[in-house]
Amino acid sequence: MLPGVGVFGTGASTKVLVPILREKGFEIKALWGRTVKEAEEFSSSQNIAFFTNKIDDVLLRKDVDLVFVVCQPFLHAEISVKALGIGKHVVCDKPMSLNQSDAMKMVRAAQYYPTLISLVNHSLRFLPAFTHMKRCLHDGLIGPLSEISLIDVRVQLGTIFPDKYDWMCDAAMGGGALNLVGSHVIDLVSFLLKQHVVRVHGVVKSYTKSTPGINGIRQISAPDFCNFQMELINGTLITTSIQSHTVPAKTFSQEVLICGSLGHLVVRGGDLFLFKSKGETTQKEEAVYVDVQDLHFATSETLLPRLYIKGLCKMVGALKESFASKESNWIKEPVQAAANFEDGLYVQAVLEAIRKSSETKSWQRVQINSDSPSNHDQIMRFARMSTM
Repeated sequence: MLPGVGVFGTGASTKVLVPILREKGFEIKALWGRTVKEAEEFSSSQNIAFFTNKIDDVLLRKDVDLVFVVCQPFLHAEISVKALGIGKHVVCDKPMSLNQSDAMKMVRAAQYYPTLISLVNHSLRFLPAFTHMKRCLHDGLIGPLSEISLIDVRVQLGTIFPDKYDWMCDAAMGGGALNLVGSHVIDLVSFLLKQHVVRVHGVVKSYTKSTPGINGIRQISAPDFCNFQMELINGTLITTSIQSHTVPAKTFSQEVLICGSLGHLVVRGGDLFLFKSKGETTQKEEAVYVDVQDLHFATSETLLPRLYIKGLCKMVGALKESFASKESNWIKEPVQAAANFEDGLYVQAVLEAIRKSSETKSWQRVQINSDSPSNHDQIMRFARMSTM
């Protein structure tokens, strides 16, 4: 039997998430909104019976066993830690938190309750093109992993800002291209290569200060452009360009290219292609995986790019499989590929290093802040991962 779901948030991500959960068979028991009015309006539009603006009113419901935290990032740690503490499974949206301190609180809570699911919504891990890419990489189709020389990621997307001013317009509150899309890139590299970044160099800019709907006293401070380089311990370089300020509103394109000693793999949109270099003979890319799957429900491309929606569908499907499994008490098995809270802490550390690099205009090392002795085990895990 699938658990009842409590959802925190009323934004664009929630509008996409709710139909996905229902399509997979989950029942939404409660909704939290920033204000009673927001919660009521969203609940009415989505046919959710119970709504509130009080966190505990959702968490203390006996019919809620799984919570999705898709609200403002500064609330992620509070809700997640409380939920885990009273025995609820948690899926948290990205960015996982505003800082490493909050992320560490979430990691500790997850470690204290290891039988509970605690995941971060890095949905690209579940996109078939990337699961196939990972398999090709580890099978050595473009050479040994140690000989991967370059990963080039390019993302162009329409406006990332809503019609009215909210947290997504404010850099200090977690909005902007680096957090919303860059976090996916950082996690994806870790997922594909099983390695962590040791140093970064980045440029983060906010070119769009106002829009037709946001043109009063408040100005947009969240970045709509970021360009950053990341280096692995073996010297592999990852270059990333994410921009939305010069792209038409409904345009989205994403390309992830990985170069090895024997050729390259590239995911364009949802399709995977392989190029094998054979001397000087001109070769063509061959399709390894072509995405022909369609969504089983209608959704707007303007809310989230279709690739991310498909990945989210796959992740929710894995969650369903986890809870529906009756053969094993270890319900986490189908979601082993998902990003956990420790993965989220690592992503947060890289994001902070990129922002610091943009401020100082210099390369910055990525490190987990050691603000207390209890961080020692986490720091050692990070160090081991970085040297794999």
